[in-house]
Amino acid sequence: MMRLGERSIDLATVAGLLTGFALIALAVASSGTPRAFLDWPSIMIVLGGTFAVTTISFSFAEIWRAQAVVLGALLRRSVEPSEAARRALQLADRSRRQGRLALQPLLARENLNGFQRKAMQLAIDGMAAEEMERILRQDAQAIVQRHAKSVSVLRKAAEVAPAMGLIGTLVGLVQMLGNLDDPSAIGPGMALALLTTFYGAVLANMVFAPLAAKLERNSEEEALLNQIFLLAAGSIGRQENPRILETMLNGILPPQARVRLFD
Repeated sequence: MMRLGERSIDLATVAGLLTGFALIALAVASSGTPRAFLDWPSIMIVLGGTFAVTTISFSFAEIWRAQAVVLGALLRRSVEPSEAARRALQLADRSRRQGRLALQPLLARENLNGFQRKAMQLAIDGMAAEEMERILRQDAQAIVQRHAKSVSVLRKAAEVAPAMGLIGTLVGLVQMLGNLDDPSAIGPGMALALLTTFYGAVLANMVFAPLAAKLERNSEEEALLNQIFLLAAGSIGRQENPRILETMLNGILPPQARVRLFD
């Protein structure tokens, strides 16, 4: 029997980030003065300031959790809803034919996330379907809320980064205007003024905002997969005909992902 998708690198995310930064690097290199685009005070103002201000709005635990979720966006399970629905139906069909305990050896080999594994284990353990579904719905809602918090951290960082760039610009302008009588000080002040805005715009529009959108998409996909296994666990608990489960799953799946396992 088939296994659900293994963890793999999200090539779309990695390729998008690498391509975007490669194009900027190419433009910088073609200017003939690439070192002019590297200014450590500007980097510290934007990176350090963005982290500090974002941390004010959240807790350290939420910031740390958001970083873990971002890494998960780069290395994640690629599972099609139709594949997950077909696997859930196969498990439900085996349970009806051979009993719930027949799923225990299969569960140890399945590549499921924590929620999906818990749903199947509760069904195997024989918990009442109504109580099981209540617990799983609470867990699913908690997962959605945790993901939403991580997305809000990235959204806040995307808002703060350009603002820190503007602050750096003002600092650079003050330095430049305060040293107009010293031509050697005008260049560094102008670099600080312009590069902080540049760094802030790059971070906000090429890193934080796109990653927030990707996390929202991943959260929606995971919520759908979790809903599939929630319905499957309830169906197994009620010992329903798998055809009923197939009808329920097709009701939540996109039209192009609907399955016809028992036709």
